[in-house]
Amino acid sequence: MRFGIQIVPEDRWQTARVKWRRAEQLGFDHAWTYDHLNWRAFRAKDWFTLVPTLTAAAVETERIGLGVLVASPNLRHPVYLAKEVAAIDDISGGRFILGLGAGAEGFDATMTRRTAWSRRERTERFAEYVRLTDSLLRQPVTTFDGRYYVADEVHSYPLCQQRPRVPFAVAAGGARGMRLAAEYGSYWVTTGEPNRVESAPYEQALPIVRRQVEALEKACVEVGRDPATVARLLVCGPSVGGVLESPAAFFDAAGRFAGAGITDIVVHWPRRSEPYSGKVEVLEKVAEDLDRHRNT
Repeated sequence: MRFGIQIVPEDRWQTARVKWRRAEQLGFDHAWTYDHLNWRAFRAKDWFTLVPTLTAAAVETERIGLGVLVASPNLRHPVYLAKEVAAIDDISGGRFILGLGAGAEGFDATMTRRTAWSRRERTERFAEYVRLTDSLLRQPVTTFDGRYYVADEVHSYPLCQQRPRVPFAVAAGGARGMRLAAEYGSYWVTTGEPNRVESAPYEQALPIVRRQVEALEKACVEVGRDPATVARLLVCGPSVGGVLESPAAFFDAAGRFAGAGITDIVVHWPRRSEPYSGKVEVLEKVAEDLDRHRNT
């Protein structure tokens, strides 16, 4: 089991830098941030974007993996995303992980377009988005003529430090998304029950996550990939609750989800208020025992 932290990008950098440094010092394997223009209750509050946040985090840290959960077609053309990814991977010394998701309804889906995409269009766009981003990060010159995205002799210099490209963490719940994760992902990402707006005790999520893991493994077999080569990352908080109530709860949840096939658990850095309220002291106590549980 590997352990990660998701950091809400709400703090001015002098405050945020302490969290990113501390995540590394505490021994977490990876640290993540969001990719939104605005997000839920934070719309009228401070909110910083992906690229400057992870660029600064890359300079502040030395070892910890750095990633986004998740970039989506809502905000960037794949060409711009790929150029930014290559830069962050270079600055971090090859520590970047690219989380990708189809996106959802909300502010990001409507602020820059008159009509939000339908679910079907989001799904179709996402498939093209992943394929084109993969090509842009793997090869020096890319031409792509899709239904939604076009790239005409795009030169991708420099390529990523990591080869053949940065690892993808593909968020998926449906069959088409699972297939994309099986084809392109180093990680598959879930938050538990899809579209749930409030968290529930983590015990309730176990059968849902187990079924999702089975669906991922089936998709891997269908595309001819060994299911064991895809890591399975669970982001706690959006629908899976109670994990950071205490160190005992954390490691109980980690053990249960490992039994369901999860390889990586990500919790949110505790905030003073909802969402993701909690105590940093609990996180620090958890960190004291990470090594003992990392390989179980």
